[in-house]
Amino acid sequence: MRKVQWVPGWWVAAGIAGLAAIGQATPLTPAAWAAGLGYLVVSTALLVRGIRRGRVERFGPANAVTATRSMLVGLVTALVATSFAHDVPTALLVTIVAVALALDGVDGYVARRTRSESELGGRFDMEVDAFLLLVLCVYDARYVGWWVLAIGLLRYAFVVAGFVLPWMQQTLPPRYWRKVVTAACGVALTVVASQLLPAAGNVLVAAAALLLVLESFGRDVIWLVRVNLAGAPLVSLEKASTISPPEESR
Repeated sequence: MRKVQWVPGWWVAAGIAGLAAIGQATPLTPAAWAAGLGYLVVSTALLVRGIRRGRVERFGPANAVTATRSMLVGLVTALVATSFAHDVPTALLVTIVAVALALDGVDGYVARRTRSESELGGRFDMEVDAFLLLVLCVYDARYVGWWVLAIGLLRYAFVVAGFVLPWMQQTLPPRYWRKVVTAACGVALTVVASQLLPAAGNVLVAAAALLLVLESFGRDVIWLVRVNLAGAPLVSLEKASTISPPEESR
């Protein structure tokens, strides 16, 4: 029987150290600590569950890069939670987000170079992307309106729809455009968060990001409807990578 060689979790300690360091620059509220630590613990628990269920023998350098991104997302989560109580340094928030977005292109490169692509790695990468977009939407809502939350919530609505409508659990075909849309939305939401543009500019940038994500999800839904009408065999959600197939992410 194969055994997992290493169950990761070091980024939780790194995240705690990061939260403590951020607390020196701007006081973090108790809710922010809870949100940041909660994300780190829950995401790690889900990852460990995936590792054990998939009997993954080696975590790999690409997943280590994604784990670093995940730790940064925990820091962003804490800053966004604090921003509801008092102002947080915009430069600090944007810098952390920018590093996380930059690393999004590194993990895939590392996976290809080390030939360590995996379904787990692709799913891990996708979930980190999705949560970062959601957190940025929560932060940006104060500048452009709560409608911007649709960008971050569409991915989770898609998953819920898969449980309600089994035919939406079908594995989607590879499409690099999904990755492009995710990256573009991350950049757009970061620009809004930076407050470098006038109010009208922020709305236009956020609206463009929403249109992109609606187009991407819409195309996938149309494909799933056609497959369902054609009577194709269903692939279980357990094996399906709902938004981005592993080969796309890695």
